Amino acid sequence: MAVRTVIRMGHPVLRGVAEPVERFDTLGLHALVEDLWDTMHASGGIGIAAPQIAVARQVVVFGLGAHGAETGRGRPAPIPPTVLVNPVIEPLADVMTDGWEACLSVPGLRGVVPRYARIRYTGFDAFGNRIEREVEDYHARVVQHECDHLDGVLYPARIRDMTTFGFDEELAVET
Repeated sequence: MAVRTVIRMGHPVLRGVAEPVERFDTLGLHALVEDLWDTMHASGGIGIAAPQIAVARQVVVFGLGAHGAETGRGRPAPIPPTVLVNPVIEPLADVMTDGWEACLSVPGLRGVVPRYARIRYTGFDAFGNRIEREVEDYHARVVQHECDHLDGVLYPARIRDMTTFGFDEELAVET
């Protein structure tokens, strides 16, 4: 439908807690999901949350094809295109791994963020069908990153060592 403006760190919607979706399979919800996909693809992302387009609802979309972006350890396994509404994340172990993250709402920057290595996520698709998956590694990282947006958390708040946070061009000098 439309490529929407991605709001940036500092915008009040990104600091707030998103409201749950109460009605599924509505024209408004389907239009929001389509706008999220269009905006994500136009921006070169692998995921986006509704608050990033200034809509304070618990909706995220994500997906990564077989020819996805490099992660530093080679190409990650594909992540199926997913619409996740009213998500709940449950860590399946206390093990956390560090990995590089970037964000459409924090353009030009990246940092190393600890995330649970294995999670179960549940929620619904736009039609109200239940989704439940157990995932690990990069898929788990992507889901946690996107769902953080629904709680008003951007990845820089999770960085433990600020020497790993900076502009892409400056960090590229080190590697």
